[in-house]
Amino acid sequence: MRSTQPSDATSRILQPVPLQNSLIPLLDLNFFFFFLLNYNFGCRKQMSSLVELKLFRMRMASFVLTTLCLQTCASWRRLRPNRVDVELFRDEGAQAFKRKQPPHIIFILTDDQGFNDIGYHSTDIRSPTLDKLASEGVRLENYYVQPLCTPSRSQLITGRYQIHTGLQHSIIRPRQPSCLPVDMVTLPQRLQEAGYSTHMVGKWHLGFYRKNCLPTRRGFHTFFGSLTGSVDYYTYGSCDGKALCGFDLHEGESVAWGRGGKYSTHLYTQRVRKILATHDSSSKPLFIFLALQAVHTPLKPPKEYIYPYRRMGNVPRRKYAAMVSIVDEAVRNITYALRKYGFYRNSVVIFSTDNGAQPLTGGSNWPLRGCKGTYWEGGVRGVAFVHSPLIRHRRRVSRALIHISDWYPTLLGLAGSNMSQDQELDGFDVWPTISEGKESPRFEILHNIDPLHRRSQGSIKEGHGLWDTNVQAAIRVGDWKLLTGDPGHGDWIPPHVLTNFPSSWWNLERQSGDKRKSIWLYNITGDPCERHDLAGQRPDIVKELLARLAFYNRTAIPVRYPPDDARADPNLNGGAWGPWVGDEEEEENWDGIYYKRGKNRKRKKCRLCKIHSFFKKFNLKIMSNQIAGADWP
Repeated sequence: MRSTQPSDATSRILQPVPLQNSLIPLLDLNFFFFFLLNYNFGCRKQMSSLVELKLFRMRMASFVLTTLCLQTCASWRRLRPNRVDVELFRDEGAQAFKRKQPPHIIFILTDDQGFNDIGYHSTDIRSPTLDKLASEGVRLENYYVQPLCTPSRSQLITGRYQIHTGLQHSIIRPRQPSCLPVDMVTLPQRLQEAGYSTHMVGKWHLGFYRKNCLPTRRGFHTFFGSLTGSVDYYTYGSCDGKALCGFDLHEGESVAWGRGGKYSTHLYTQRVRKILATHDSSSKPLFIFLALQAVHTPLKPPKEYIYPYRRMGNVPRRKYAAMVSIVDEAVRNITYALRKYGFYRNSVVIFSTDNGAQPLTGGSNWPLRGCKGTYWEGGVRGVAFVHSPLIRHRRRVSRALIHISDWYPTLLGLAGSNMSQDQELDGFDVWPTISEGKESPRFEILHNIDPLHRRSQGSIKEGHGLWDTNVQAAIRVGDWKLLTGDPGHGDWIPPHVLTNFPSSWWNLERQSGDKRKSIWLYNITGDPCERHDLAGQRPDIVKELLARLAFYNRTAIPVRYPPDDARADPNLNGGAWGPWVGDEEEEENWDGIYYKRGKNRKRKKCRLCKIHSFFKKFNLKIMSNQIAGADWP
């Protein structure tokens, strides 16, 4: 913000000079010379006549009056600064009127943190730092992400829906020759153009088969972290399947051998604090993207963090809660460093999850329906808040509709970047919504259209001739949300109270529900838990939303999901995951060639398994009906 107080130089220039005081020295000086000359004239040379004396005195009086007039004009000139004075005023007072430096941006992205996995939503999670920052900033309670890692990250960094990046299906796996399209300009690249120093710490998961796909080639000055989707918190080993494993910790474009052994959240926090300590806060604005591995599996928190949750009966939940506490501690240390090194007063801290939680591994999305990997609210409604001294209306809860793709234009707007070259974005600038409480410019969200994920129960006829309901798709328009195809596991999973729960039961829940259905409609504003399907009662709304899906589908690009490449084996690359395709190699065209794991896998028939499954499903249905009777808190 521009200062409204004039500088010292400005005050000196504009301050009026009293005429009376300014003329006294001049009068004294002139009369002194007058009497001095008159004295010398009388001493050295007697006056020949009285007329000569009068003429001399008249000339001296004229000289004094002329001097007085010049001095008076000069004093008046000082009261009205002319063009020369304005230039001086601009030079000396530039700091007071100079545009303030763009804010430092710290974006913290957690992995698999559910809606019920933060202190202000949960009764069993302790996150005092996150709660405090959220309460002092703006809590985003109508905020959406994608159901999986790669899709959320791609939309954050490009501001575009998955259908416009070719990443509609699943995630990018370690052996796939795929990555975020290199022809798309990323958020850090645009921030670099705006004069930012950009750094990434943590999980990338946007492909790495070529060097051009690496974070340092996509807009980050520095990178320290992992390239794959999941690594061990201490050894930084990453496996694609059970047999194919490799080391995955990188410094820039090199493997960071010998840096293992320290818990990743602590290691990444230490790197962020080092960046803050070595960067001059007044020289260039700073963008740090901290993509934590936590609270993704494996559940391996240090023992001292588990102790406060020792009375929690469910073991996975106990470890999961400890990992959330470590994240809370990390954020506390980072915000402390922001204050210590002079960044805080001109900073924006954004905290967000990348998708919903997986209840099987201790996470919770209660009371929302579904989980990670699904298009139910439990998979796509995320926890998020913004904390900044620059927010005009703080300490409030925002229920404005915001999507993860909105951060791209929002942060570029804060950076003062020219948005004219970003015409094909799906995101919106929501800073006025966050800072001033204005209405969100977003009215709808395309959750996704995945043409590779189909089920055999739907048809174009069920889609009123507008849409094939076999295709997995989800969209929200205003208060309404429509799902088609297979939205994923859709049970309501209550908070963890049992000491343990058989994993086979969770897998059976994925198969529960009416398999014959292929279309659902909910009023999300009035029914956020998605308990009342209104597809049969409101066919008019169904048709409108199906038409929107058809509209978006016409703008989609082909899905890119190539088969695995054997050359990606870490054993062929020194034991570490990294690029395996040379820059000189031509790009293969995978359009129309898709790969689905295990589709040709033979399954053994088991009659006893079917009987066993029947009784478990029967008991599960009874339990689900009891859970569905609960009310939204």
